Amino acid sequence: MNQQLTHLGTKATPPNRSLGILSLGTLLVCAHYGLGFILGTAEQSIAIGVAGSLYAVSLGIGFLMLLFLVKFYWQSVDQIWTLLGNRYGQPVKLGIALMSWISLIGIEAVQMIAATTILGIVGFPEIPTMIGLTVLFCILSLLPVERASQIFRGLLLFNIATLLYALWRLDSLSELLSAPVQFLPDLYQADWYHQLGIFISTILMVMIDMKCQQFIVQAKTVRVAYWSCILAGITLCLLAFLPTAVVMAGQHRGILPERLSSKEILPYILSWLGGGSDRWQGVLWILALAIPALGIGSNILRIQTKTILDLNIISPNLRHRQVWVAVINALLALSVALRGGEIVNLILNFYAAYLSSVWIPFIAYLLAHGKRYVFSQRSVRFSLLTGAIASVATLGITLLHPEAIFFHSSELTIIAVGMGISCTTLFFTQALETYRTMYSSQEEM
Repeated sequence: MNQQLTHLGTKATPPNRSLGILSLGTLLVCAHYGLGFILGTAEQSIAIGVAGSLYAVSLGIGFLMLLFLVKFYWQSVDQIWTLLGNRYGQPVKLGIALMSWISLIGIEAVQMIAATTILGIVGFPEIPTMIGLTVLFCILSLLPVERASQIFRGLLLFNIATLLYALWRLDSLSELLSAPVQFLPDLYQADWYHQLGIFISTILMVMIDMKCQQFIVQAKTVRVAYWSCILAGITLCLLAFLPTAVVMAGQHRGILPERLSSKEILPYILSWLGGGSDRWQGVLWILALAIPALGIGSNILRIQTKTILDLNIISPNLRHRQVWVAVINALLALSVALRGGEIVNLILNFYAAYLSSVWIPFIAYLLAHGKRYVFSQRSVRFSLLTGAIASVATLGITLLHPEAIFFHSSELTIIAVGMGISCTTLFFTQALETYRTMYSSQEEM
């Protein structure tokens, strides 16, 4: 007999339902259109051509898959760790929130790597630049910069205009039209295990990404939320080929020196259009590309700090505890950034660790929410615990010893190990609970 569980908390205060389709769609796009999207796509395209847009295309498809959960998020309001924590207890809330915090460390590190790469074109040394960015992230995350967020969104739109301008200057707008046509043929020739890992992990992450959920709950109506996700999905699919088209144009024009790393290609093209990194026009284009990292990185750091403080695991009596938490979070991101790595792979490795530990307990919650099947509180707790341990351990192994991965994909490795152990634990513990209940009932007869 299944243990019937009830919510332990009260319903959240309804948010301000004021966002229309265009406003919400813009916010959803801005949540993912950053340096990881732009430079990561450009970096991948050097190795596998237009197939390098797969991560960006998968983000768009992820928003279309998110349609299955839009109504649930809009009605539930609370974030995943609160929903599952109310049903399965404080340990589950703590575990999911901490896994989300860990994934954000990787995303913040990506902003450091991307911005350092861009500034390296101008001549900034790598390690001092990363340390300087760490300090800037800490300072900005501790300031009330709500108004600055509008400036950062404007700079992202400016990046889109800059890339379109680059194509126009290179007489290569046709590259943008031909890229979607070439996408599937290039994808077919690439390592399909690696591409499958990117595709699956990106889609699953978008569906449980709380950065998106916090905007969805502010939609005027459920219908607005649905159409906004459709708008965001289509927009990201279209933007997916923009960085790739610029890189392809630069290669076809023969302006790329052989000494450049794949991360430096896109900023180099922009500096070349400005007359070189030694001229103010070239420096301006490069800085305009790097500045959004300050906004995205500091916002991520702010979310990390707030998550830790909301969990009350740091004593409220600790003086300047917000500053200390921000500094520790930034240093952890710096330690990951100093190791380097491919931008897209680094993003997805941390995403994979989060989603592979959270998805199985979340599915158990959805089954109970839909009155399909109720797993015991203990089985969900053990499922999250073992999945989280397995995911983090596998993440560490893939970062330190890349040769240990299988399927030729670190994302698939993390997902297979984390979700496999989490799912096995869920069913095994549930079976033990059911057997124990039946055994106890027979003894009482």
